[in-house]
Amino acid sequence: MRNISIKSNKRGKIDKPFLYITLILLFIGVVMVFSASYSRAYYTKQNAGYYFFRQLSFAFIGLLSMYLLSKVPVSVYKKLSVFVLIFSLASLAVVPYFGIEENGARRWLSLGFTTFQPSEIAKISVILSFSSLICRFKGKMKTFKYGVLPFAIILFLIIALLVLEPHFSAAIIIILLGATMLFLGGTGLIWFFLGFCVAAGGLYLATRYFPYVAERIHVWRDPFGFADGRGYQIVQSLYAIGSGGLSGLGLGNGRQKLHYLPEEHNDFIFSVVCEELGLVGASVIIILFALLIIRGFWLALHMKNRYSFLVVSGIMTLLSIQVIMNIAVVTNLIPCTGISLPFFSYGGTALVIQISQIGIVLSASKELVSQNECEGD
Repeated sequence: MRNISIKSNKRGKIDKPFLYITLILLFIGVVMVFSASYSRAYYTKQNAGYYFFRQLSFAFIGLLSMYLLSKVPVSVYKKLSVFVLIFSLASLAVVPYFGIEENGARRWLSLGFTTFQPSEIAKISVILSFSSLICRFKGKMKTFKYGVLPFAIILFLIIALLVLEPHFSAAIIIILLGATMLFLGGTGLIWFFLGFCVAAGGLYLATRYFPYVAERIHVWRDPFGFADGRGYQIVQSLYAIGSGGLSGLGLGNGRQKLHYLPEEHNDFIFSVVCEELGLVGASVIIILFALLIIRGFWLALHMKNRYSFLVVSGIMTLLSIQVIMNIAVVTNLIPCTGISLPFFSYGGTALVIQISQIGIVLSASKELVSQNECEGD
């Protein structure tokens, strides 16, 4: 990053291409939630638009949050990072005791009118806190004391609390996100090699001593061999994808969402996209995500201070991980785990926070401040 001596408080305009691509994806996502959920909503809620209207309301809340956050200078998030981290740890800590249990896991806290998923806050807390610490320890990131230990402590606390829920998919995402942030921050490569060895050893032990993990891998390798049990969901997902062909069955005409494919409006909504919009429609959506991610990283590379670069890179890394992993899961490229598709999957907390993160990127895109790598360091 260049050192520039002239400083200014002038802020420019938001990056419109980034905003427009986000709005297009959000619009398509909300429409697909209605298409994917109306059958389940009518059967379970006697209201075909139940999930759609809730998703639409969360989208409006997210857009309002995005607008407000885009007005806040990025330097403010640096000051708030420690409070966001403390809040995320505190909310994760109470989930095992007061959380709502669903499908054998406690991942949500009730707010009365809706539920709240603390793991989503944990993701943004990692981005903000890691960015702040990397700026604070600039020049020392190659050492274990400064470049590994404080970050490892934060990750350990978050991962340990997620395992108690349990929420392994969020733990995987946060580990990948944290590793990427450290790589961008300049942590020595030897620590990544050691971390990879530890992770590989942990995975091996998990497959040996935790039958659930080993079963997931067996199902992933041969889902049709477990089609009546653990492989049922992925088999139905593959049926939906294969049925779409080139142009799809048409919006709203999908068959697998008719109580065949579980989580059709949530983690497996991309399967419905493939079935109804076909290869063409699915490819367009993938291209839109790719354009959004590329534009986001382009903005990160053009930030004029290191903290903004790290925050924007972290947000775009998180988006990239979730998009790639979700599509990989529904197409059986990796073992099945619960990962939502940004802007598409039904879920209030995730959608609001995903759109809010876009607001932070838009705020950074307005910064015309010329300064040293880490202002105030």
